[in-house]
Amino acid sequence: MSGTVLPARAGRSAPPALVIAALVWITMILLIAVFADQLRPFGITALDLKARLLPPLGFGGTAQHLLGTDELGRDVLSRLIVSIRISLVIAFGATAIAAVLGTTLGFLAAHFRGWVEQVVLMLIDFQASMPFLILALAVLAFFGNSLPLFVTLMGLYGWERHARIARGLAIAANAQGYAAAIRQLGARPSRIYLRHVLPNIAATLIVAATLSFPEVVLLESGLSFLGLGVQPPMTSLGNMVGYGREYLTRAPWILLAPSAVIVLTTLCVSLLGDWLRDRLDPTLS
Repeated sequence: MSGTVLPARAGRSAPPALVIAALVWITMILLIAVFADQLRPFGITALDLKARLLPPLGFGGTAQHLLGTDELGRDVLSRLIVSIRISLVIAFGATAIAAVLGTTLGFLAAHFRGWVEQVVLMLIDFQASMPFLILALAVLAFFGNSLPLFVTLMGLYGWERHARIARGLAIAANAQGYAAAIRQLGARPSRIYLRHVLPNIAATLIVAATLSFPEVVLLESGLSFLGLGVQPPMTSLGNMVGYGREYLTRAPWILLAPSAVIVLTTLCVSLLGDWLRDRLDPTLS
């Protein structure tokens, strides 16, 4: 036995280099969001008209403003750091709302079946057929804009994906022996779904959330770009891109910095979601 070499466990290979790089970037972005107040060198509303449209360091700028300044002399780096925090708060909050709402409706459809399931499926089809951008524009134009309303509205995007997954997996779990055995023991439906069904399907729901997260980031950026997202004096990545488009030829750094963060963040989250799907989906083993 001492000379026996045990084979490596299948599926436990080290993550690819791209996934490691994605994890590093996501970790850095999260740390920036958490410690934004300590990291930003200036206030996001601090004006310095004498230093307006100052280029970044290395392109004629100074070390005081590493990424340059915008049309009002505000520090681009400081606004970028705070924008990362606001955009991540919106994306995480919206993804959590969509996951909870979709999973709950999926479980209700799987448990009650009949007319309840038909109503949930009708809502799913309606959500999938409705252009969400048009709906968001109508809601924001009618009710005005605030950060809680905006996060809630973003949470209504993509919930039907979680509902379909939760419904299908819950129906499959109910057809298996362990759910039926627990039900025969007298367990309440809430205990069956939360303590037994949910842990068994959590991996698939987490992968779905990681895949919808970058979509929420891009949607928030698009609405903020159109001026219907985050409102001044707050700032977000899409908000910075929207303001920077007017100075694309004279001061491209105003737009390029937040655009690069949006692209890299969505790419890294997508890479991580694909890798988690490959690792957690038993059908791909």
